[in-house]
Amino acid sequence: MMSSAIRSWKFAPLGTAPTADVQRRKLQGIVFDVDGTLCQPQNYMFAEMRNALGITKATDILDHVYSLPTPEDQYHAMEKIRDIERTAMASQVAQPGLVQLMTYLDSRNIRKGICTRNFDAPVNNLLTKFLAGSAFEPIVTREFRPPKPDPAGILHIARSWGLVRRSGDDEAGVPLSEVDEVSRQEQHQEDSDGLVPTSDGEAVADASSLIMVGDSIDDITAGRRAGAKTALLVNDVNRHLAEHENTDLVISRLDELIEVLEKGLL
Repeated sequence: MMSSAIRSWKFAPLGTAPTADVQRRKLQGIVFDVDGTLCQPQNYMFAEMRNALGITKATDILDHVYSLPTPEDQYHAMEKIRDIERTAMASQVAQPGLVQLMTYLDSRNIRKGICTRNFDAPVNNLLTKFLAGSAFEPIVTREFRPPKPDPAGILHIARSWGLVRRSGDDEAGVPLSEVDEVSRQEQHQEDSDGLVPTSDGEAVADASSLIMVGDSIDDITAGRRAGAKTALLVNDVNRHLAEHENTDLVISRLDELIEVLEKGLL
């Protein structure tokens, strides 16, 4: 299953020589979610986490943890979550087409990054178990704040790859300066897209030449807010997101992206 929304431009096909077509952009990298994207979903973890924290489905797990009154409270709550994730990572199963896609991207020298709400141990376990030798850099985990659906993690990856642009009048973005980003995270001076006002001509991170691949509303929302194209890895639980306004492409296997990139279908 492959479908895509219509937008004003597409990426240049990797399978042909570059052209001067202004409606085609060069793909500069792909950002991946982890649970449900690189590995098969382990959604049962979320119910276990909420039970351990004593919260309902209506409450975001990380928002709850960070809202606790003391650092000690936050640490102990986070450890409850990590214990569940440590147990679950032993049964991680690679998504169909994972190795094929990563082998292809490596052969095309396409940069790969990770933006996840997991902590580092499950991420490292998956990469070591299934993708040894395939580099992902940078890897943004939940220690980076604010987490998805805020676009900050994806824009951080874009900036680390040297992808920047000059902002226009009254445009929202994420400043190029690391100091400005820290200040932003502390003060939460954001607009409705999770960005901040920038000065005319200010250098800001630019994710418009990236693809965000994920399986959740947080993934496609963060990708769209960052200005990246979005690819939804669809399953029985998230199928309703196939028609979401933030979804540019729908795939049922990771290696379906190979044809999409080869032919410039996104």
